[in-house]
Amino acid sequence: MTRRVSVEGGGGRRAGGNVVDTASGYGASEEITGEVLAGRRDRYVVASKYTMARDPDDPNAGGNQRKNLVLTLEQSLRRLRTDYLDVYWVHIWDRHTPIEETVRALDDAVRAGKILHVGISDAPAWVVSRANTLAEWRGWTPFAGVQVPYSLLNRDIERELLPMAEYLGLSIAAWGPLAGGVLTGKHAAGPVAGTRREGRKLDERERTAARAVQRVAADLGATPSQVALAWTRAKSPAVQPIIGASDTAQLADNLGAVDLRLPEEAVRALDEASGFAPGPLHDFLAGADEAVGAGGLRLDTGD
Repeated sequence: MTRRVSVEGGGGRRAGGNVVDTASGYGASEEITGEVLAGRRDRYVVASKYTMARDPDDPNAGGNQRKNLVLTLEQSLRRLRTDYLDVYWVHIWDRHTPIEETVRALDDAVRAGKILHVGISDAPAWVVSRANTLAEWRGWTPFAGVQVPYSLLNRDIERELLPMAEYLGLSIAAWGPLAGGVLTGKHAAGPVAGTRREGRKLDERERTAARAVQRVAADLGATPSQVALAWTRAKSPAVQPIIGASDTAQLADNLGAVDLRLPEEAVRALDEASGFAPGPLHDFLAGADEAVGAGGLRLDTGD
């Protein structure tokens, strides 16, 4: 297993890849990553995460509170065979821990030289905004990025999180950009056994989106995976999709998306096929600039 991962890691490096995203709760991922990167760690941007319970019987071994952060970080550093992380992510928003405690504890770890940058995964826009406002006021380290699900079939972040990230200058690490393989055509003949899709048939919206991806891929001489990944990057320069390949062929296929630029008409066709509606507030605000600039919004004083 380790030998196989080493080969894949080398292939990614030769193709220009230098970012490794893992987490304390990803099984043996940290240990394997530490072994693979031994002797060349500084060439890579190494990221890990904390939050998930390390011991279900220990109330101090989970959540975003300071003690779990300190203990999990030390564990991750040992496993990864390094004395610092380039990025440390809060794995998921913990509504039971004040965000002030989390941001301050992360800042302490940054000042101790154990973390270079911090980010947060799977949190509402208001939580991220509040955290970074506190950091700005108090001189703490702000979140540099958010990690959230984003694909042609999951565009919810376009309502709040994506505009927030663009406005605040945050990067977006998009997980699940292939929608569990749906957008690659992997499940076209039915859910593949052993995957998360097992036992659940594709609905009409999923089939429509997958077919649209396949049409664009055929027109451009690309693969469906490459088109689905390129679509996320076409939506915003803030977005960088996270890829997770199970073999070198998948890795090479996914990396082909780096040089693929989708024509505007292709992006529009994919957008339409996704069946996504931003919502009434977005629709209402879409015309606000024109209305205000043209004097269309007036205050009637009754005079």
